[in-house]
Amino acid sequence: MADRIILHSDLNCFYASVEVNENPKLRDQAIAVCGSTEERHGIVLTASYPAKRRGVKTGMANWQAVRACPGLICVPPHYDLYVKYSRLVRNIYLRYTDKMEPYGMDECWLDVSGSRQLHGDGTAIAEEIRKAVRDELGLTVSIGVSFNKIFAKLGSDMKKPDATTVISRENFRKVVWPLDVSELLYIGSRTKRKLNEMGIFTLGDLANANPSALKARFGVVGERMRNSALGLDCDEVRRCGEEREIKSVGHGTTTLRDMTTYADAETVIALLSEMVAMRLRRYGFNCGVVKLDVRRNDLTHVGKQCAVHSTFLARDIYNAAARLLRSVWKGSADKPLRSLSVNVSDLSPVGEGVQQSLFDGDDKQQKLELSLDKIRKKFGFGAIKTAKMLNNDLVSKDLTSEDDLLPFKR
Repeated sequence: MADRIILHSDLNCFYASVEVNENPKLRDQAIAVCGSTEERHGIVLTASYPAKRRGVKTGMANWQAVRACPGLICVPPHYDLYVKYSRLVRNIYLRYTDKMEPYGMDECWLDVSGSRQLHGDGTAIAEEIRKAVRDELGLTVSIGVSFNKIFAKLGSDMKKPDATTVISRENFRKVVWPLDVSELLYIGSRTKRKLNEMGIFTLGDLANANPSALKARFGVVGERMRNSALGLDCDEVRRCGEEREIKSVGHGTTTLRDMTTYADAETVIALLSEMVAMRLRRYGFNCGVVKLDVRRNDLTHVGKQCAVHSTFLARDIYNAAARLLRSVWKGSADKPLRSLSVNVSDLSPVGEGVQQSLFDGDDKQQKLELSLDKIRKKFGFGAIKTAKMLNNDLVSKDLTSEDDLLPFKR
């Protein structure tokens, strides 16, 4: 049986490239698409290659980017344009397969196994796609070609811009195994540190590691990491329109000013809890776990979670998150907070046989929050607010826009 042909496409400097397309005067200039400094989202979202060559990196604060690259042209993001171009690019991909799985706005996996008789092998298809994107839309794309999703993603990262990289069953040990373990999808800094402590530094080390030791340290995740390094990833590319199983729901924000008191933080938690609860109800889920993540103004981060009785109520999510807040942060005696996020997991469909609270007046609270949903569906989330949110100077109005609260279709 022939190997699958999996592509991973990654649009180069996507936001910056769209801005150049819309304003040709920016071509060949050092530009960065930056969030709003006024609303404390002042970081570089992406930069053009001339800016990158002068030291500008994604995630830098705006002032750091300007210091690294004097004369840097900072432009605000235009998400409506990015959505438009993303859809146009995906329409090109759909000429070759309906097995197209987006990974963010600018990346996609494609399973083109069924197109080889019509369009040739993976390399030929990748070259056709790159040419079509360049000629029709003025953008460039780097594409990885492989026999599984993990290696295809690695390939698209290896040569930029406007390149095709093939990682085959014959060459993957030579190409992949010398890479740092952090290059593997889903291995972050914490996991890398733990692997390094075990003497595992490259993907070759990971492939040849003792599976029992990996399982003892990481559980089933250790086995999956090793299998990925060995080229044994069998994950399917979902068809266009298929949605990933929902395992958690969350929302977070960076506030307009630092949160210095419990009252500040609890105001934001109340809003986030309402937004998360509203999404839960639209998805048709209860949650059994609430997690709070906080980031201080020195950018240190801590998170903690707890179990709750099965619920979709904002009141319950807020109460749990507020308790967690006091266990991870000392209020005015601690460093001020820059951002917060509330996430829920252990989801179960509403109506399943779960233990409900016997004493908290859940029935009245459910009727109240469902009534709020109806009002917000008709007039927008901001049409009705809790007293905590009146005249607050912590949260941007954009956070509560209706579009931001619409869930993915299930």
